[in-house]
Amino acid sequence: MKNNSMLRTVEVRYMMILMLMIVFAFKSSATMGQTIYVDALKGKNNAKGTVNDPLLSLDEAVLKTNSFKGSEPVTLKLNPGLYTVTHKLILKTAGPTAGKQPYTIEAVTLPDDKAWQPTSMPVILCISGNNADYEFAHCEGMSVFQNNVNIIGLKFVGNPNTSVHYYYPIGRHDKTLSGLDVTQCLFIGEANSLAIQSAFWVAGQGIRVDHCIFHNSKIAFVLSGNINGFSLTHSIIDGAYNTAIWYGFDGTQPKFTFKNNIVTNCYYVMVYPVEKGQPAYTFSDSYITNNKNYLGNYPKAQDRFFAEPNKHIKEINIKKTGTIELVDVKDDGITRDNLNPTKNSAGQSTGAGIFMK
Repeated sequence: MKNNSMLRTVEVRYMMILMLMIVFAFKSSATMGQTIYVDALKGKNNAKGTVNDPLLSLDEAVLKTNSFKGSEPVTLKLNPGLYTVTHKLILKTAGPTAGKQPYTIEAVTLPDDKAWQPTSMPVILCISGNNADYEFAHCEGMSVFQNNVNIIGLKFVGNPNTSVHYYYPIGRHDKTLSGLDVTQCLFIGEANSLAIQSAFWVAGQGIRVDHCIFHNSKIAFVLSGNINGFSLTHSIIDGAYNTAIWYGFDGTQPKFTFKNNIVTNCYYVMVYPVEKGQPAYTFSDSYITNNKNYLGNYPKAQDRFFAEPNKHIKEINIKKTGTIELVDVKDDGITRDNLNPTKNSAGQSTGAGIFMK
């Protein structure tokens, strides 16, 4: 009897362990099923999307996520390479849990990793024609359709399609959405060939941009409706030849953070509709230097900007003198710190740039 009892105990424990292993395997499989690897150099169309069998295109990877119905976070991990985007990427999942878990597109190797080099950054090149008609015909690279989206460690360049007059790498127009975090990304335009109208055209709450660099984008941000909770920190806006920030249409929002930034070589720093007036925000711990104009209003009927003095922006530790020097490309090519402040540049105290450490 004793031996039989011991045998039954062993069998019960074995079954419990087996069941736990099955449950763990199922959960791990489900979680992995929500992660897709993409490799523009070694991937294949219709691949499994695993580490060892990555997809080739970002278009296909994003399309797959549109049908995901699981309750786990969704992650797209991009290996180094050039990702040519041929149509608007709709960032959303399916099912009742859509938007409750994070949806992340990130580089496999991030700027603070020891192995990172500029060539480690996945490059997003949109060649689509106009693919959106919200307000007017334009082109968007990534269009956010759900809450809690994260974009990390990517390099966006302009759209060379000559049929496109207005290209926006990131768009979000639903004012009810919340949660859009963009970190350690580059937005690089070139007015004569790869123009970016604005890196962001966004609405809704909880937009947070940290440690990003905007270089020669006509506008860095078009902020439209209900942008409560907007935050721009540790970032560099250089060479915005229209304005760094085109502030939206809802007047002053309760929460707006502008801290530890560098804004330089821009035509305007911020403009806003004349009928809404100058917003009452705080700019802090930043360098705002060598810009043609600071603040300006925009009367739609006249379709131009008019510079005006600061009436409502509260400035805390804002430096308006000092030379900002950013690392440029030399004969030896792009270096690891490209477009970040040089060692002798003003603005070191802000910590602005692509590196967090």
